[in-house]
Amino acid sequence: MQGRLRLKQVAGGRAGVQFWALWSKLLLSPALLQQWATFARVWYLLDGKMQPPGKLAAMASIKLQGLHKPVYHQLSDCGDHVVIMNTRHIAFSGNKWEQKVYSSHTGYPGGFKQVTAAQLHQKDPVAIVKLAIYGMLPKNLHRRTLMQRLHLFPDEDIPEDIRKNLVEELPQPRKVPRRLDEYTQEEIEAFPIVWSPPEDYRL
Repeated sequence: MQGRLRLKQVAGGRAGVQFWALWSKLLLSPALLQQWATFARVWYLLDGKMQPPGKLAAMASIKLQGLHKPVYHQLSDCGDHVVIMNTRHIAFSGNKWEQKVYSSHTGYPGGFKQVTAAQLHQKDPVAIVKLAIYGMLPKNLHRRTLMQRLHLFPDEDIPEDIRKNLVEELPQPRKVPRRLDEYTQEEIEAFPIVWSPPEDYRL
């Protein structure tokens, strides 16, 4: 009891003022702020429009695990949040929408099911991207924790509580070519003429 009274007296006197001044200076020290910034979780935005799911999964898995950070360790949880929008408008090369098959089993007799990528995407627009990222994460107990920091949205409608946390928008892994109607008239006229037909040329 006497020890507590002494602490109260010290905290209320000159020593208490010096303690709080030292504590405030410590909180504002560059080293401490740098450490907070190093281990802080960053929210990244990624646009999945016209992007292959494998490319999106490769980029998102790096950010979720924290592989891009110099403080990364296999046993440390230093990954960031990844928000992917427009998962409804992803793209597959070739005829993968009909050739790629997703399988599942309930564990009971007759519980084996197979659906094509087109059928699964029509049922759930975020399922293909989610399964691709889930397959690229390490197969251990940390995978469920990493998946909790993944936020998928089929369109551009993102909740405000998530949108206000976004810090950086990642570049799309594949460059999307523009359609002809997306070019302006000035860009079309400035395009170099590769070949001009002669006057007597007939189509």
